[in-house]
Amino acid sequence: MPCQALCVPNYSVGRDTCLLDRLSATLRLGGAALLDRHADPDHNRSVYTLAGSLAEIRSSVLGAARLAVAHIDLAAHRGTHPRIGAIDVVPIVPLEDEAACIDTAREIGERLWGELRVPVYYYGAVARKTERTRLESVRKLGFARLSESVRRGHVLPDVGGPALHPKAGACCVGVRPPMAAYNVHIAAGDARAARRVASSVRESSGGLPGVKALGMYLASAGTAQVSMNLTRLDETPVFAAFDAVCKEAARLGVPVLDSQLVGLVPRAALGPDPDRLRIRGFHEGMILEASLERAGVPLSPSAGP
Repeated sequence: MPCQALCVPNYSVGRDTCLLDRLSATLRLGGAALLDRHADPDHNRSVYTLAGSLAEIRSSVLGAARLAVAHIDLAAHRGTHPRIGAIDVVPIVPLEDEAACIDTAREIGERLWGELRVPVYYYGAVARKTERTRLESVRKLGFARLSESVRRGHVLPDVGGPALHPKAGACCVGVRPPMAAYNVHIAAGDARAARRVASSVRESSGGLPGVKALGMYLASAGTAQVSMNLTRLDETPVFAAFDAVCKEAARLGVPVLDSQLVGLVPRAALGPDPDRLRIRGFHEGMILEASLERAGVPLSPSAGP
């Protein structure tokens, strides 16, 4: 059986429903199973979760990349989430053979440049430079600052360039373990409290292991958000991050409203009582193992979710 994997491409579009639907259809045409789609208008970003063979993932990602490059203009993009490209991030998550996933990631990177003239930065297990292992080392610059940096001869892409694509920017392609994108909403009228909470829980500020966090204000909802990536779920599962945010928010006197999963999450990361996390619209399909089973994608016992 061909090597199976997950892929979680992120696109810099979250408001254009027609384009989101076209991306969904194009991803399916490539042969991979589309397990989940999450779009956010404030972030102006979408996250798709695919599963299948590496050949199917490669075909799906490249097909949707052509659509994204044709229709997303980073020069006119507005949204709260950091981004450097129309196809902002293409992470492959091995379910079996990591080495095969690395080869596929490199092929996707070469073809994004060769066919679409989108430069590529490799991260995670594909990184060519130690300092680029962490995704945020490049993405935190954002499209405008990264464009200026490469113009000055700094932070040059691993593939292609050196100049970024004038509309589609660049793409980060990597291989990484499973993680959770997880947001907690607090009742605040601006971003200040959320930023303080984010600082208290993020690993780089002395907080929880494997937690990356930003605080922001969501104008459409009139609430603040602590937006987190939980990159070491064995050390900091979703329920531990939720508890830490609640504790700091209570210290600041700010009520916690609810929380939100972006994409899918391994069952164990939710803990024994997922209901207490107040996840918006929570259902069994948000659990990775359940979605893989429904799609008929085998999960290697040795890999784990």
